[in-house]
Amino acid sequence: MSARAMADADGTAAFEPHRPRLFRLAYRMLGSVADAQDAVQEAWLRWQAADRAVVANAGAFLARTVTRLCLDQLKSAQARRETYVGPWLPEPLIEAAGTADQAAGEAGLDLSVTLMLALERLSPLERAAFLLHDVFDASFEEVAAAIGRTPVACRQMAARARRHVREARPRFAVASDEGERIARAFHQATVSGDAGTLARILAEGVVLTSDGGGKVLALLNPIAGRDKVQRFFLSVAEKIAGHGLGSPAMRMRWINGSPGLVQRWPDGTLQTTTLDVAEGRIVAIHIVRNPDKLRHIEPPT
Repeated sequence: MSARAMADADGTAAFEPHRPRLFRLAYRMLGSVADAQDAVQEAWLRWQAADRAVVANAGAFLARTVTRLCLDQLKSAQARRETYVGPWLPEPLIEAAGTADQAAGEAGLDLSVTLMLALERLSPLERAAFLLHDVFDASFEEVAAAIGRTPVACRQMAARARRHVREARPRFAVASDEGERIARAFHQATVSGDAGTLARILAEGVVLTSDGGGKVLALLNPIAGRDKVQRFFLSVAEKIAGHGLGSPAMRMRWINGSPGLVQRWPDGTLQTTTLDVAEGRIVAIHIVRNPDKLRHIEPPT
C-alpha cells in the first residue's frame, strides 16, 4: 500500500489540514499550549476510531470534538482558577515574526493576550459559541450540536461574547520591524534603568501584569500608569546594579502575535514578557513567570 493510501486509510490525510485550526480553537478555549495539544491529540484518536464514511464535514466534526473536549476540561479547571495566586495570564505562545500583521486582517489568527483575557472572562459556553461561529464560521446549528444548546441560545451567547470581545480587543496592530525595535529598547531600558527611554516608549495608561502563580516572585496586582510602571522597572534596575544580581539573558521573540522577550535571570528564573503596542507606545506589559506555564519555552543562553 502506498504512503498516500495508508494516510487515507487511517484518516491522516483528512485530519492534518485541520490541525493548526483545531489547535488555535483549543488554545483559545483553554489558555494552555500543552492542554491544547492534548485536546487535538485526543481528537485525532477519536477521528481514527470514528466511522469516517458517514462524516459529511470533517472540519465541523473535528471542531465539535475539540470543543467538547475543552468544555469537559474547563469544568475541572474552574476550581483551580478560583484559587489561583495573583493575576492569571495564558501560557505564552511563541510565533513567527509577522504573525501580528496577518492576525490584524484575519480573526482566525488572532491569539493576542488581550483577546485571550477577554475570552477568559466569558463563560465556557459563551467562549465556545463565539469562537465556533465568529472565528471559525460554524453555523448556529453546528454550534448547537457542539455545545448541547439550542441554536437560539447559541446566537444569544455569541452576541454577548461578541460585544465583550469588541470592547476589550486592541484597535491597532504593530508592524514587525517597529515591534522588534520597541521590544529591544524596552529590554535595554529596564535593565540599565534608562528613565528617558521608558518615558518615551510607555503609554500614559500602560498596565503591567505579571503571573507567578504563587510559584515564584511576581506582582500580586497589576500596576497601572506610566509613572508607577516606570518606577517599578527603575527599582528593578537599581537592584540589579546595587546587589550585583546580573542582567538576564534575552532572546527577542514574537509571543501571541506581539513583540516580546524570553529572559532567563542569573538565578535560573525564566520569564516571558509580551508587549501590546499602539501608536508607537507600549500600552500593556504581560509577564509570565509561573514555571508551570513555561515548560515549552526554550530559554536563552
